[in-house]
Amino acid sequence: MDGDGVPENGSSDAIAHGGILHGGDLDAARRLFPDAPEPWLDLSTGINPVPYPLPPLIASALHRLPSPGDLARLKTAASAAYGAPGPDHVVAAPGTQILIETLPRLLPPARVAVVGPTYAEHAAAWARSGHTVRMVDDPAEAGGAEVLVAVSPNNPDGRVFTAAALTRAADGGLVVLDQAFADLEPVEAASPGPGLVILRSFGKTYGLAGLRLGFALAEPALARRIETALGPWAVSGPAIAAGLAALPDAAWRREAAESRARDAARLDRMIGRAGGRIVGGTALFRTADFSDGPGLFRALGAAGIYVRRFAEAPERLRFGLPPDKAAWCRLSRVLR
Repeated sequence: MDGDGVPENGSSDAIAHGGILHGGDLDAARRLFPDAPEPWLDLSTGINPVPYPLPPLIASALHRLPSPGDLARLKTAASAAYGAPGPDHVVAAPGTQILIETLPRLLPPARVAVVGPTYAEHAAAWARSGHTVRMVDDPAEAGGAEVLVAVSPNNPDGRVFTAAALTRAADGGLVVLDQAFADLEPVEAASPGPGLVILRSFGKTYGLAGLRLGFALAEPALARRIETALGPWAVSGPAIAAGLAALPDAAWRREAAESRARDAARLDRMIGRAGGRIVGGTALFRTADFSDGPGLFRALGAAGIYVRRFAEAPERLRFGLPPDKAAWCRLSRVLR
């Protein structure tokens, strides 16, 4: 999952894609708050604010097309990092968004249940490809669906669903499990199997969303179909080089998980002191309700701090993590 959250119908302060709005658009923030101080503090996305320390980019990664060997090494690294049975179960893609778009195009029209509220691109992608889509509050309500889609941990409420529970609820149908936020969470790392496709985000975990790198884990036959649909050279040389550097670094992931969990707890305390009630989240974002959500959104915006709001729940705001001490202090001043 590359964008964030559920639609903000009627608002104009987020990146729009096919009518669905996402966080991260500071141009929109500047239009909303033209007198806000620069630089903006963008807390509207769920991306690790402390990026992986990449080594210097090898010039050849830009000068030549990636080779099949480069891609094979990346898939092997991803297989080890994500617990797939082998690289033949891995599809590398330019971000998970393109995987969300591609998978529905490979299947005949089906009845699809999406557990929500969640990242809105899932339901939209299946609907655009001619499938019949309905939203359900719980996987147990998916009876009759041939495809069950769930995000775990979920965005924006942080709910967790196990692969086993989803597979039982799907009752023989296909399960699409988006684990974009799983890397830094103490949750099950699911392994692909018959009827189970897993999506993993590189950019969110490693704070490198601009690279556009994501993975699908699936049975080899389906993995080959997805890979064929993406076409040759789907992943850039720089993205492959970044993946090969970062994916084997389990020690960095462990440290990042511990540090971001501490940051999330610190943010919870700040939100609580400001009168907010935490309603969910992950180690990379926190979602809370406030007695005057719109007023706080305006106060933050006027101070040059951009957070995520939800038109269907005006009291609700979602906060990404500040990247450094100065940013924490800046947010604290407004929340006080």
